[in-house]
Amino acid sequence: MIKVGIIGATAYTSLELIKILLRHSEADIVYLGTRREGSNKISDIFPILTNTFDMSCSRLTQKDIPKDMDMVFVTLPPAISMQYVPGFLDVGVKVVDLSADYRFQERSTYEKWYEVKHTDPSGLDVAIYGLPEIFRENIKKTILVANPGCYPTSAIIGLAPLVLKDYVYTDDIIIDAKSGISGRGREHKEETHYCECNENVEAYNVGEHRHTPEIENIISLIGKSEASVCFTPHLVPMNRGILCSIYVKMKKRISDEEIIAIFNGFYSKEPFVRIKTDRKLPKTKDVVDTNFCEIAIRVVDGRVIILSSIDNLIKGASGQAVQNMNIMCGFKETLGLSS
Repeated sequence: MIKVGIIGATAYTSLELIKILLRHSEADIVYLGTRREGSNKISDIFPILTNTFDMSCSRLTQKDIPKDMDMVFVTLPPAISMQYVPGFLDVGVKVVDLSADYRFQERSTYEKWYEVKHTDPSGLDVAIYGLPEIFRENIKKTILVANPGCYPTSAIIGLAPLVLKDYVYTDDIIIDAKSGISGRGREHKEETHYCECNENVEAYNVGEHRHTPEIENIISLIGKSEASVCFTPHLVPMNRGILCSIYVKMKKRISDEEIIAIFNGFYSKEPFVRIKTDRKLPKTKDVVDTNFCEIAIRVVDGRVIILSSIDNLIKGASGQAVQNMNIMCGFKETLGLSS
């Protein structure tokens, strides 16, 4: 049994972490830190936890956080997270960080897109990008995992088999993605008010979304050539779920059946990737509240269209974070995630 803390306990992702960890046979939540004033019970913040998990939250200060934990999940915003992570690493506590602070090997890329100076470059040297389907062996050996963004998780899992086998051109990738409102976080913003979101679909951050360089970085890394991604995200009026439609040009023509065989072979041993082998297409309803990524592939006029669907709060955040914890700690990878 390991002792686990959550740093930034009031986020939507933190609620999902708590739900998963409460059914995890090898994890015991011992600390909840929040930047909110007071020491509310977590069940006051998330009433769904009432009489199930009523632990009090502690006011989050760097000097007062207990270090007698084995693992912490940091769910703080970018630029805030890196203020806390080094303190845990210094005393041997393993960290899964759900912000973007450790997702880039190049400090300059982070500083360009997040417009803030990175204060923990030594953390960048040890951090491993936490996509188990690609980087599992490295995750096993690290003390710091940079949990991927939700859109990149869906996109990279969809692209990886063809990129690694050099079947597609990586300099012309188009990604059209739709996300539920929870993907914008829990902070109060006018654009996420009910009256603004309901009965409405809209694109946002066109050409400047911060997940663009994250996708490009990992595709360039695994494809060993510079990737260029045209990424357009949209908000749709549902609570959760992501559907990515990915368009890539083939280097040689192959059939639907051949591509499906490639994907089946690549993901045959992956517990949380499902390839649609019939004519049905992924739906967000089929993956909500699960850690699955569901994929379908079609060949259309020399292009491959990859459809990839996840729950943005589970496989796109907290479920994947626990999957990474399981790998880091030597537990069965599906522990806490299979129901």
